[in-house]
Amino acid sequence: MLTRNRRKKPSLPGAWKLQDAKARFSEVVRRAQSEGPQRVTVHGKDTVVILSAEDYARVAPSARKSLTGDELIKAMQQARKLGLKSVFCSTRMYYPN
Repeated sequence: MLTRNRRKKPSLPGAWKLQDAKARFSEVVRRAQSEGPQRVTVHGKDTVVILSAEDYARVAPSARKSLTGDELIKAMQQARKLGLKSVFCSTRMYYPN
């Protein structure tokens, strides 16, 4: 009888199977704080990444960095001064009768 010789894939540092991450969530969080992002996999594919609050603040856009309508108008005015044209697209759907 032939059987497959299934070798366990070596797990990468910071990679957790979903069931292990659920069972050891406190450890996953501690490692995210001390070692960096922790990847959680489902069926061997990366599904989510757990980041420390510090890492998240560094990569996520913050409210103070978001553009306002005034900044958009200034950017459009500057583009016009540089000779760039704006193209606007309608978001409405038109259905022929």
